[in-house]
Amino acid sequence: MNETGDIKTDVLIVGGGMIGLAQALALASAGLRSVVVERQPTDALTAMDHDGRVSTISYGSAAMFAQLGAWDHMMDHAEPISEIRVADNGAPLFLHFDHREVGDRPFGFTVENRFVRTALHRALEQSDAIELIAPVGVSDVDRGHHGVRAQLEDGRAVTAALAVGAEGRTSPLRQAAGIRCLKWQYDQTAIVTTVRHEGGHGGIASELFLPAGPFALLPMQGNRSALIWTERSRDVAAFLALDEAAFNDEIMERAGDHWGRMECDAPRWSYPLGLQNAERYIDNRLALIGDAAHGMHPVAGQGLNLGLRDVAALAEVLVDNARLGLDLGGGEGLRRYQQWRRFDALKMLLMTDGLVRLFSNDITPLRLARVLGLGLVNRIGPAKRYFERQAAAMAGDLPKLIRGEAL
Repeated sequence: MNETGDIKTDVLIVGGGMIGLAQALALASAGLRSVVVERQPTDALTAMDHDGRVSTISYGSAAMFAQLGAWDHMMDHAEPISEIRVADNGAPLFLHFDHREVGDRPFGFTVENRFVRTALHRALEQSDAIELIAPVGVSDVDRGHHGVRAQLEDGRAVTAALAVGAEGRTSPLRQAAGIRCLKWQYDQTAIVTTVRHEGGHGGIASELFLPAGPFALLPMQGNRSALIWTERSRDVAAFLALDEAAFNDEIMERAGDHWGRMECDAPRWSYPLGLQNAERYIDNRLALIGDAAHGMHPVAGQGLNLGLRDVAALAEVLVDNARLGLDLGGGEGLRRYQQWRRFDALKMLLMTDGLVRLFSNDITPLRLARVLGLGLVNRIGPAKRYFERQAAAMAGDLPKLIRGEAL
């Protein structure tokens, strides 16, 4: 604490979800201190209750988690993705990616979010550079010329050089800064659950594009897969209301019998889908990361990986500033972060939006173009390798942590 009784730290992180905790661990790996303020109780964040959500963790993101001391706590729950198959409804061809074509490592891993959160908390417990304050909200943040002072709802205050918004799509820090978002809803809702199948999945992630939206199966441990089934929002309630046998029949109608009979193995959840992108990712002594900066359709399964690249880039910029004796919240470093991340995020947002609009319809000319495109990508080596690197989230100007290097 300083002379006013405030809690003094290098960086204030508002939001203690997966992205916020990863940011704290990334900074701590190079000796920078942070305070993480989270509104939810820690017990709720680390609960083993399954909410249906899983993440595809790219090979680079897994390497980053290893650097942060979190991978060892989740690797036993991670299922490698060795192949990716993408098909258009009714088309005779499908796009096939094999990890052996890009190296001896998997494209990534499927991990339930609850295990990711728990692993991050266990890594956090081993760090003396991070203070987690929960459950408490932030009532006010004063971002001045010389630093940040946040007033907490429990009466305490935190001072830092920089505030980081990691509170998700409705980020209060972003709103308070007057940063607008370009956003829209897709009139699509994702039904998520876990299915158990008779045969093994062989580490294959599959995605079938249907007129209502993509139907994806991600490999999990055992003969199980995570199901992300996108439907028109107006039809979702009817699917959720089906009894178990009828719901399983609907799954089989779409998935086919490649892995034998499939049956729902968990409760069903639904999440409305939309896109948003902040007009800027920085403001005076403020940086936005993860969903506070951008949110996209899960069609490419890269939401968490995109946020982790934000984390890695911001940490690298701040550590560089600290080693040069520069202000952690200075504008030059923040502009470097924004320049580094905005193009990558915008590229991914546009790609996912284009996939949704191209494949979520049954217009004949577009359907023929899709079939032709899938066939061409399968046959043209450089194009296929480009998409394989995108699928592995290993393309572009990658921060050190994503490359598996220490800061």
